[in-house]
Amino acid sequence: MASTNEASTATAPHAPLGVAILTVSDTRTLETDSSGGLLADYAASAGHRLVERVIVPDDIPQLRAQVTRWTQHDDVSVIFVTGGTGITGRDVTPEAIEPMLTKPIVGFGELFRMLSYADIGAATIQSRAFAGLIGATLVFALPGSTGAVRLAIDEILRPQLDAATKPCNFVQLLPRLRER
Repeated sequence: MASTNEASTATAPHAPLGVAILTVSDTRTLETDSSGGLLADYAASAGHRLVERVIVPDDIPQLRAQVTRWTQHDDVSVIFVTGGTGITGRDVTPEAIEPMLTKPIVGFGELFRMLSYADIGAATIQSRAFAGLIGATLVFALPGSTGAVRLAIDEILRPQLDAATKPCNFVQLLPRLRER
């Protein structure tokens, strides 16, 4: 018998989400952006709609402007950001986006680093992956490596962005994010 704490996928209507993908890089193109491509493939395989996919350099004002544009569109429910979450001088994704969050989802970063530890050991402490809400839009900021993106998709995003996952998921909460 399954524990009530185990995730399952019981019957629930599919709820396609509008997804935007932002790759933070000074060097990638759409052709060489394997992590953004992996996120786009995931969105398609999960039955979500890719609204837009762009690459923006490691520049705080440009990152904020792009994220703001997407959060103002009703057709974007989820923003995936890949890249810029490390600790080097050019890594500015947290500095750009975290101040914009209206509600952080701290468990995402904690869980991501816990799961990542199994793959890369203590090097996971160099990741500043995070998630949160900007208004009613979910934002997930991931490292730029394809291994990290694959881990996040398989272990966190796929179940949490599936309306059938029990006992709870982000999809069922989306209609309530505008409550006051």
